[in-house]
Amino acid sequence: MIKKLTTVAVFSLLSVQPLLAQEKPALIPQPVEVTTGRGFFTISKDLIIIADPGLNAETTFLKDFLNQVTGFQVPVKTTATGKVIRLSLLKTPDNTIKDEGYKLNVTPATVTIQGNTAAGIFYGIQSLIQLFPPEVEALKLNKQIYQLPVTAITDYPRFEWRGLMLDVSRHFFPLSFVKKYIDQMAKYKYNVFHWHLTDDPGWRIAIKSYPKLIEVGAWRPLRVGRWGSFPAPPKDEKNSDGGFYSADEIKEAIQYAKDRHITIVPEVDMPGHSAAIIASYPELSCTSQPRPTYSGSSDGAGVNVLCAGKERTFEVLDTLIGDLAAMFPGEYIHIGGDEVDKSFWKHCALCQKRMKDEGLKNEEDLQSYFIKRVTKLVNKHGKKVIGWDEILEGGLAPGAAVMSWRGYEGAIEAAKAGHKAVMTPTSFCYLDYMQTDMHIENTGGAYVTLSKAYEYEPVPAQVDEKYILGGQGNLWTEFISSAGRAEYMTWPRAFALSEIYWSPKKVRSTPEFLSRVEKHFVRLYNAGVNFAPAIYDPQIHVAKDETGKPTISFTTEVKNVEIYYTFDGVIPDQYAIRYLGGPIMLAPGASDVKAVTYRDGKQMGRVLSIPLNEIKGK
Repeated sequence: MIKKLTTVAVFSLLSVQPLLAQEKPALIPQPVEVTTGRGFFTISKDLIIIADPGLNAETTFLKDFLNQVTGFQVPVKTTATGKVIRLSLLKTPDNTIKDEGYKLNVTPATVTIQGNTAAGIFYGIQSLIQLFPPEVEALKLNKQIYQLPVTAITDYPRFEWRGLMLDVSRHFFPLSFVKKYIDQMAKYKYNVFHWHLTDDPGWRIAIKSYPKLIEVGAWRPLRVGRWGSFPAPPKDEKNSDGGFYSADEIKEAIQYAKDRHITIVPEVDMPGHSAAIIASYPELSCTSQPRPTYSGSSDGAGVNVLCAGKERTFEVLDTLIGDLAAMFPGEYIHIGGDEVDKSFWKHCALCQKRMKDEGLKNEEDLQSYFIKRVTKLVNKHGKKVIGWDEILEGGLAPGAAVMSWRGYEGAIEAAKAGHKAVMTPTSFCYLDYMQTDMHIENTGGAYVTLSKAYEYEPVPAQVDEKYILGGQGNLWTEFISSAGRAEYMTWPRAFALSEIYWSPKKVRSTPEFLSRVEKHFVRLYNAGVNFAPAIYDPQIHVAKDETGKPTISFTTEVKNVEIYYTFDGVIPDQYAIRYLGGPIMLAPGASDVKAVTYRDGKQMGRVLSIPLNEIKGK
């Protein structure tokens, strides 16, 4: 049903709101400055790409795109005259556009993309591609004449860290999907892919020194349904669900991301959320007792904390971190550090001895001791530590950065201590949260609508912006077991975050942003990327009149749709009762409330259906 309705909405957009070349470009993220003029640059067989030395990857990216959508074999030269797209590194750096900025100039005769770095050129190419009609996203030959509107853009990012996190521990996603995910990130100028590779349910990266991590820790019993509610597996059940990335696959992913100017930040969660490594090597826990890999059962993850009292723990982590540092060329290694159940340490004689020997007052100090020792290991291997904001407990080692996820407090505390922060508060950045009414998405929990995500401001009022590296969206996958669902939960909310982390605050306008999002729905559809049509879904609001009787009203995120509703159990369509605004009294004898949205005779949102007893109980 979701796919069907999404398709209906897309074809409505195609027929009602075509993206014409002469319209103002609907770019995401919104550039710093955009001006349009009269005329077009026409793509034709005599097109030539001129590129400066040092832009091989960017030139190949553009050439491959043009060849795929036009059928031409566009040559690349260092000099030429005629119809050209010129990629040019500035000989005198332009400090206005910084390291990742660009200047894109489309005239009837030429297209020029200039930047201080190859990254800037690459982002200019992404904006150039968005000037093409949405059909090009299919990367297939389309026999039409492409005309790009005369446009001048000056653009650069607000923040240096613009990321998305994908959790592959709860549910494993193959490399092919990871690459597709990275492709979409690159289109919208993300530059950090936070790869959550380990957690309680699975270890996803091959480490030569510790083969049991993938022989044991990467597999668990197969379960389908609601995560956290599964029955505990019997001892003799085979572990058939899972997977891992080989060293060659990791290398391939890193290069693939690098070609798109995306840095991969690997995360190995410690000292908590470590059930997978403990299942593989039980001696690293406080109890040393064997236990199965966590399968999402209702009894919780059980023993999932590494022992802080054993030297063996830090010997193993030294090797693991060394291998990670050798694999991943980026600046940071993410060590997790969140939600550590310190009760294991309270009942562990070795951990208590460690606290006594080190003069530590409590288990919070022991966590700080653990994090500082791990930080030294990470630094020893030439990397910097980043972790969730719990790593602040007991103080941070110099150079460590914090991901502020429990609101803004982590960033405020980090900045006061002179540490950098990456903003990812749950209330705006958790992409596993629902984005429409729970009766439509049926997962429960908290909401982050597209509009709410777009209201997000990453810099706390009490913090100097220099301490904020940027931010990211996080996709935890307890309730996301398929690639299509991962895309659905990511897009379009990742549009909002891309614009927040790239564009100036002053250019933001929610209605204008939503109009651009609708046009990018067509691009996603053509690219074969699933997305949520939640902005079209009816939202219900329950109140009470002066006599205490319940009333209802409806809203939608986009305003140019019609809402229709029923009280008699019939699925509404455009011939049902039209909602005209204001509160509505519940009809006598009503069985439930159902609502749906239409635009120009086509269904846009999903059907919202709520039993009457739920409304009366609010």
